[in-house]
Amino acid sequence: MRSIWNGNISFGLVSIPIKMYPATEDHSISFRQIHTRDSGRIRYRKVCELEDEPVETSEIGRAYEDADGALIPITDEDMAALALPTTHTLEIEAFVSASEIDPLQMGDAYYLGTGGAAAAKPYTLLREALKRSQKVAIAKYAHRGRERLGVLRVVDDTLALHRLVWPDEVRESTGVAPKEKVTVKPAELDLADTLMETLGEVDLGDLRDEYHEALEELVAAKMSGAVPVAEPGEQPAGAQVVDLVAALQESVRSARRARGEEEAGEEGAEREKATVTHLRGRKKAAAKQAPEKPEKPEKPEKAEKAEKAEKKAAAKKAPAKKAAAAKKSPAGGKKTAGARKSGTTSAEEAAQEPTEKTAEKAAGKKTGAKHAAGKKTAAKKTTAKKQPGKRDTRTAS
Repeated sequence: MRSIWNGNISFGLVSIPIKMYPATEDHSISFRQIHTRDSGRIRYRKVCELEDEPVETSEIGRAYEDADGALIPITDEDMAALALPTTHTLEIEAFVSASEIDPLQMGDAYYLGTGGAAAAKPYTLLREALKRSQKVAIAKYAHRGRERLGVLRVVDDTLALHRLVWPDEVRESTGVAPKEKVTVKPAELDLADTLMETLGEVDLGDLRDEYHEALEELVAAKMSGAVPVAEPGEQPAGAQVVDLVAALQESVRSARRARGEEEAGEEGAEREKATVTHLRGRKKAAAKQAPEKPEKPEKPEKAEKAEKAEKKAAAKKAPAKKAAAAKKSPAGGKKTAGARKSGTTSAEEAAQEPTEKTAEKAAGKKTGAKHAAGKKTAAKKTTAKKQPGKRDTRTAS
C-alpha cells in the first residue's frame, strides 16, 4: 500500500513519525465516453487559451482569480513559505468523547502507520492511551493545499484518521423538515417499533452492492458476445401512503417473509385473531342466548295455565257453589269473605278449594239435617196448635 502523506503526530512534546494510507477504495466501474457513430474515444485535452495547443501536466500551475477576472499565480514556493505548524504535522488539539462529533462532519478515512522503527513506542503509547480513555483525539493537519480538521481513533491495533469538515462548512437544516403539523398516534409508534425489531440488526459485512454486481454481469456478457436479457425489476410503489398503519403492518409482514419468519409470524397472527374472535363470539352468543332461554318465566306460565283450568272448573261448578253458599251459616260466609279480602291468591284458593268443598259438603249435610229436623218439629208444633183451635171453633159453633 502506497502512502499519500508523510508527517508527524505532535502529542505534546512527543513526536511520532507517521505515514498516511487511504483506508477506503472505490470499486465502481469506470466508463469512457465514445462517439456513438463510430465508437471513437472522446478525450479531454488541457489546452492553453493563448497558444491554442495542448499543455502537459508538468507545465500546469495554480492561480487565484479575483473579482475582476485577473489571475494571480501561486507557486509551490509560496505555499511552502506559509507559516503553518501543520504543514507536515498532525497537531493534536484535544481529547473528546466520540459522541461529541457530529456525523455530518465525517469525511474521508485514512490509516496511520509508523514512519520508522523509532516511532513504534510512542505510536503504541498513544494508541493504548486512547483505548483506555475511550476518547478520540481532535487534530489539525495540512493536506492537499489546505489545513484540515481530523479525528484520531483506534481501529483494531491501528490509528485511524477521519477527515472532518469545519463546523462552519456544515449547512443548517432550516426549512428542510416538513412544515405541516402532524400528530403521530401511539399505535403507529408501536407498529414502527415492531418493524424495527423485526428488521433487527445486520452484519454490515453481509451487505453488498447489487448494482455493481449487475454491471459486472452486464460487462461480462457483452465481452463474451452474448446479448443480456434484462429481467424486469420490481417497480417502486411510490410515496403515496393511504393508510400508514396498513403500510406499517404490511412492512412487518414483508420483513418477516424476507427473514424466513413468515410462517411463524402468520401463525402467531392467526392465533391472535382466533383468540380475539373466539372471545367476542362467546360474548355475543351469551348475549343472544340469554333471552332465548327463559328458565324463570316458566313458573308463571304454568301458574297461568293452572289458573285458567281452575277458572274453567270453577265456572262449571258455580251453580253448585251458590247453592251450597246459600245453605251455609252466616259465620261460614263471613269467614269466606274475610279470606277473600285478606288477599288470598288464585293459586292458594285453588289449593284450598278441595278442603273447602269437603267442609261445605259436611256443613251442608249437617245443616240439611238440622233443617229437616226443624221442619219436622215445626210441623208437629203446628199440628198441635191447630188441633185445639179447631176444637174451640167447633165448640163455639
